[in-house]
Amino acid sequence: MQDMTHDSAMIADADAWRSRDLAVLWHPCTQMREHPHTLPLVPIAYGEGPWLVGRDGRRYLDAISSWWTNLFGHAEPRIAAAIARQATTLEHVILAGCSHAPAVELAERLLTIAPREEGRAPLTKVFYADNGSAGVEVALKMAFHWFRNRGELQRTKFVALENGYHGETIGALAVGDIPLYRRVYAPLLAEALFAPSPDAYLCEDGESPAQRATRAADALRELLERHAGEICALILEPRVQCAGGMRMHDPAYLRMARELCDAHGVFLIADEIAVGFGRTGTLFACEQAGIQPDLLCLSKGLTGGALPLAAVLATQAIYDGFLDDSRERAFLHSHSYTGNPLACAAALASLEIFGSDDVIARNRTTASRMRELSLPFVDHPHVADVRQAGMIVAFELTRNGDRRTPFDPAARVGLRAYRAALEHGVLLRPLGDILYWMPPYCVDDGTLQMLAGVTRTAIDQATSGEATTCA
Repeated sequence: MQDMTHDSAMIADADAWRSRDLAVLWHPCTQMREHPHTLPLVPIAYGEGPWLVGRDGRRYLDAISSWWTNLFGHAEPRIAAAIARQATTLEHVILAGCSHAPAVELAERLLTIAPREEGRAPLTKVFYADNGSAGVEVALKMAFHWFRNRGELQRTKFVALENGYHGETIGALAVGDIPLYRRVYAPLLAEALFAPSPDAYLCEDGESPAQRATRAADALRELLERHAGEICALILEPRVQCAGGMRMHDPAYLRMARELCDAHGVFLIADEIAVGFGRTGTLFACEQAGIQPDLLCLSKGLTGGALPLAAVLATQAIYDGFLDDSRERAFLHSHSYTGNPLACAAALASLEIFGSDDVIARNRTTASRMRELSLPFVDHPHVADVRQAGMIVAFELTRNGDRRTPFDPAARVGLRAYRAALEHGVLLRPLGDILYWMPPYCVDDGTLQMLAGVTRTAIDQATSGEATTCA
């Protein structure tokens, strides 16, 4: 495909698409009243590598990997070819009572590469779903139903972490703790118990991230003891609470949480939907703590960002808990597109790239460069924290860099930064007043330098003038 040039005809074409879009589409995670003026709509024509190309010919660096899904760049030819080959033989078939090669082969591969913990029985079964939220629903229902099948009817509660996020379907939302998403729907949600987050940003003066993790684990212990016999599972995002502001914690917390779950007979559900497949420096974030969950939720990067797919990996003990002559004791959860062959083919191609391109090793080099480029931001007068976990770097913007003095939400500092970055050819979608880098793994050094420069400009513009005077 030829490169587009920025001319009046293309600008008119982009404007026409904006009008057509706003006439018919309701966009996710958006106050639609802000379109088209406050929040600019960007019609995309195509993608190539880490870049998105607008219908007006402008190029945008996809610095957030299209909501954390894209691993190897847009229109990755090996993944596209795998999807095309599969489409000529079998596009879809019901997975209840039928089987097909891509679903079987992908399950085999996932179980081979899944986190392993010495002395613990491995994950042995894969249940497919359509997206991350659906995968979380599967894991929650499995945990609850397993105890019900054992006659432990009092185990109906889940423990989650404060500031955590696991999706926006009703069950997943119930174990999330971000008010923006759950407040309106609170009357619909099952009751969950929330333990303090090990978030290192919340360290007290003189406290290390490991000490913060220990303090949070002590609080988790008290919660589990207080509700002994009532809890099915603990669900958490290993290493990074992504939607909660890319808040990061010491791996020690995961080890302590694993031990506490074992001590109280509670399942550990690891939500690696956003952090899996190399985002935090290892293939799975759990590896950094040397632990293995009882249920592992995967999605987003599972297909390299090409197609929607989720997988929940479970232990043999959980699987065996549903084997019975009674249909009621079976796990009857289902989705029409469970184990879709096209999505499974994309996921298999993605996993092949990890091996052929030595992705994890290459990411370490890229992450090191990202660290170098992010260090100067520590001295920015309105940056309170710069943090990194592998291929994720986050910048916490506050008034005068004071952790205890956030900007007035009415100042819309994050939105200002978003718009400034977009004007300079970078797609940075902030989480409140937190900017972050989570680029596709194919990003090169020149592009990273451009990202750092634009981010600096965006922060400067967003925090200048009236934004800095807000109380």
